[in-house]
Amino acid sequence: MLERQRVAVANRIKPSSFLSVANDYVSLTKPPIILLLLISAIGSMFLAAQGAPPLGLVILVCVGGTLGAGGANALNQYLEQDIDRVMSRTAQRPLPGNRMAPVNCLVFGILLNVAAFLLLATLVNPLAAVLTLAATLFYVFVYTLWLKRTTPQNIVIGGAAGSIPPLVGWVAVTGGLDLPALYLFGIIFIWTPPHFWALALLIQGDYKRAGIPMLPVVTSREHTVKNIFVYSLVLVALTLIFAATSAVSWIYLGAALLLGSIFVGLAWRLIRDLTTRHARQLYLYSLLYLALLFVGMIVDSTISL
Repeated sequence: MLERQRVAVANRIKPSSFLSVANDYVSLTKPPIILLLLISAIGSMFLAAQGAPPLGLVILVCVGGTLGAGGANALNQYLEQDIDRVMSRTAQRPLPGNRMAPVNCLVFGILLNVAAFLLLATLVNPLAAVLTLAATLFYVFVYTLWLKRTTPQNIVIGGAAGSIPPLVGWVAVTGGLDLPALYLFGIIFIWTPPHFWALALLIQGDYKRAGIPMLPVVTSREHTVKNIFVYSLVLVALTLIFAATSAVSWIYLGAALLLGSIFVGLAWRLIRDLTTRHARQLYLYSLLYLALLFVGMIVDSTISL
């Protein structure tokens, strides 16, 4: 029976050129997400080094982080084939689009994580490798397999996986974890819910069809935007508390104030005028916000020498 199912799946796979197959494998890793994770890791490395860290070390962390995050994203797509098939945003991914055998996606994800662990453990340090693997395991087993389908708090708790890259960057430079690294973890952890809830407002119908209990699916849109606003206030407060530590100086403080004020302003506008356009603007700005905040840390650590 299982053999007949595998043959049926194989027969549905659409033939493709080498370039299109390569593009599908790259898309499994979700490069835009990886880029944001790498920026947070690099920002953490600059802070830990109080200036520019060794270029070779930055490259190793970026390669290892790309492999680990890419592998986690591939495993996520393997486990969410059923969801992806009914969501318009994801229906054309390689697996629901029948352009790749599911087992290929599974093996690809596992191999990327093995490569990430070996590279970081041998060329950076074992703790950096363990943290990277922990991020994958949390993302796959806690978020994807458990939380996402069972609770509207899925992204609140599951955001811990995406908050680990700054810890990896810090550990790569210092060899251990210190309070500033935990602040960076906390910033991304608090940033994650308003970011994803803004997205959920845009694709609420998709989540409803897939049976995913994202906040706007199980409660009202008005309640969702109130939660976005509260989290945005907590986020900005945390970034300003971090500015009071010796890890950063006035450049970071200025960036945190400016970027945070815009974030809170957009969240407040969404409460006053709940439209798709305003939700999209907040979602897109949240991506820019996190990237620029960590760029501000890089500039701060370099100029404040």
